[in-house]
Amino acid sequence: MRLWVLAIGSKMPAWVEAGVAEYTARMPPQMRVEWRALPLARRGRSGDPVRWRREEGERILAATPGGAERVALEVGGKRLDSEALAQRIDTWFAGGRDVALWIGGPEGLDPALQPDWRWSLSPLTLAHPVVRVVLAEQLYRAWSIQARLPYHRGGEE
Repeated sequence: MRLWVLAIGSKMPAWVEAGVAEYTARMPPQMRVEWRALPLARRGRSGDPVRWRREEGERILAATPGGAERVALEVGGKRLDSEALAQRIDTWFAGGRDVALWIGGPEGLDPALQPDWRWSLSPLTLAHPVVRVVLAEQLYRAWSIQARLPYHRGGEE
């Protein structure tokens, strides 16, 4: 199984690249996370956010591996704590399918996209660069819970 993070927007600050690289490098070989930055739709003076989202949605679908479970990251999705995320990842592993995690552009995901599941990292609105680092850290944390590593200290006083 492989986790694919398909994110609209390719020019991230160095601190984002460093944060994502740090947590991704900590992952074991059996939990491979592939990050793929997809270009934003071209924005012109006469803004058409519907067209932009549609174009970006087409790019996300084209980059999604066939047969993968499709997960949209959006503020209205289901919220999980770290332990529940670890269980969800365990379920994905048991199913053997790749999982594609979709991160939309500044205007969000195309409503025409049909994810298998919608996930919210937070009820807060997060800047797209922050989403990538938070996602990388939470995936590592979930794996550390499964592996019983001391990284996660949830529930301790």
